[in-house]
Order: sequence, then C-alpha cells, then structure tokens
Amino acid sequence: MPATPLRIEATRGDLIESVHPVSAAVVDRFGDLVAHTGNAELVTFWRSAAKPFQAMPMVADGAADRFGLGPEEVALTCASHSSEPHHVALAFRLLEKIGCSEADLACGPHPPLSPAVAEQVMREGTKLTAAWSNCSGKHAGMLALARHRGWPTAGYERAGHPVQQRLLAEISRWTGVPEAAIVCAVDGCATVCYAVPLRAMALAYARFGATREDAPTRAWAAMTTHPQLVAGHGRLCTELMAAAVGGIVAKVGAEGIYSAAVREPGVGVAIKVEDGDGRSAQVALLEVLRQLDRQYAWGLPLDGLARFAAPPILNTRGQKTGILRSAGRLRFSAQGRIQSMTPSGGESVS
Repeated sequence: MPATPLRIEATRGDLIESVHPVSAAVVDRFGDLVAHTGNAELVTFWRSAAKPFQAMPMVADGAADRFGLGPEEVALTCASHSSEPHHVALAFRLLEKIGCSEADLACGPHPPLSPAVAEQVMREGTKLTAAWSNCSGKHAGMLALARHRGWPTAGYERAGHPVQQRLLAEISRWTGVPEAAIVCAVDGCATVCYAVPLRAMALAYARFGATREDAPTRAWAAMTTHPQLVAGHGRLCTELMAAAVGGIVAKVGAEGIYSAAVREPGVGVAIKVEDGDGRSAQVALLEVLRQLDRQYAWGLPLDGLARFAAPPILNTRGQKTGILRSAGRLRFSAQGRIQSMTPSGGESVS
C-alpha cells in the first residue's frame, strides 16, 4: 500500500484548520533516490538554500585567501542571518577586508528574521540598512569574487554579470542540471535565484557532504563550526548543526524551502512546502530526518529539537491555540546505495 504523502497540519483546538502539502527528495551521493514524498522532480526556486554553493566560487577562486577571509566570514557568506549585533558587525568587517563599503551592497534592508531583534529595532527606532539584510554576507561574498577577479563591482547582482555567470556554472556543477535548463529569476535580495528539481537540490547537498574538495570542505567546516552565524539564536539551522557537531549542514530558504546534508552516510535532503508556508518547513525537515533515522538507525541528534518538530500556534496574547504537526510518510526506495563514508571515499564533483 503506498505511503500517505507527507503534509504539515495546523490545528486550532481539536480541529485541523489548514493542511500544507510537502514534496521532498532524499538522494545519495551517487544520485539515487533514497526516499521521497510528493513530487521529487518538482522544479522550484532554491532561494537561500543555494547560498553555500553561491559562496564556493569565492573560496575556490582564491578570493577568500587573498582578502584574509576566515571561517567566520565564509560562514556569513552562506548565511541567512538574524541581524544580531555580531552578524551585522561581521558583515561590515567582511566588506572592509575586501575594500568595499555598505554602499556597494545591492541588497535592501528588511525586518530582522529574529523576532527578538525585530522587536528591539522597532522599539529603539533603529534605521535598518543593507548590512542588516539576512543576505548581506552572500552579497559581500559576491563582491569579494568580483574584486578578486577584476570584474566590475557595479551590477554584480544582475544576470549576465561575470559574477553571476560564475555562480550559475557552480550551481550547474553541483546539481547536475545544465546551465541552459536552470530557470533564473530575481530573488528577494535583488540578485539571481535558481529553479531546479528538488532531486537535483538534494544531490547537490549529498555531494556537498561527501566531497573532499578544498572549497566545499572549507565551507562545510565554516558552517558547522560557526552555526550561530548561519542563522541565529533559536533558529533550526543553527540548533540542528550545533547538535550534530559537524555531521549535518542545514539551510533554510524562503517560500517553504529547506535543504540539508547528512555527512554519514552521505545523503542530501531537499524539501518544499508546496504552498510556501515557511512555518511548516522546519517541521517538515525534522520529520523527514526523523523518518530516515528510524528507517536506517543513523542515531541523528534530534531529541533536543522537539520544540521545532511541533511548535505551538499562539494568539496575540501569547496563548496556545493549536500546533503545527506532521502527518504522512516518506516512500523509501530500494535503489539508494546508502553506506558509511570514510575520508578515502570522498569524491570530486565533475
């Protein structure tokens, strides 16, 4: 009997008030589909979950070394940060190291992703500028690449600029999707975003965890050593990576996107809450990881993350009126060649 597709239910009292369908793909580093729900071939925008791959050219091409960008700066280029004080300060430090200023950033400001920081800046009347954008690190990384390669910094965020052509080639290399088949559009932060199948996103993350190439290895180490820079206090990306101590990379994207890589045994996960409900994405990711862990007995450190798995729904008085909860199951495939990874098993991405 086929598994009931995964979905996230929002309750109010004893009733299910709304249902958020989920499509997801779990892929091993060989490209085999390990498990899925909904449409694993769904073509959708990767949004901010693509950031680690957008940051890799900065490291691979030598910009990080040239400008003395350490693991903290690299982590910030992969981040959707919460605009906490250390995030904003690090963005300014990164810009200073590459000889740019905040005026060079093409991203615009927005309310901080951290509710606590958003409340504080509203209370204090703080003027938000481009460095406060959750994408300021990504944009600074693009500027670093432009400066290193001698390309114009003006227009670095636009399709057709050499920076964006280099990034598109990198996205193609990791996902296995030809450049001409990648659908490009303008992201919320004003630069290019990419639409590829969920299965291709999952493959990229599986390869990210499996490879021993220098640039992705440094990006992985930066993100997992400094998870507080990738998201922020109380957010799932940070909490999951901190709990996994180097074994998992997780990255949220807008409109219900989440991607993750489990280094041992070497699989990638890509999730899309189909109606774009961002609240449901973290619930969906944890449920997919929980079902994988139960199926394969990986021993993933999920017990301390229960507050993300079934978060309460609160009213304006802070009273609990319901919860977000998962329902349904993954379909597992016999084709996936899940196995333990060893350093000697690392591969380059062709």
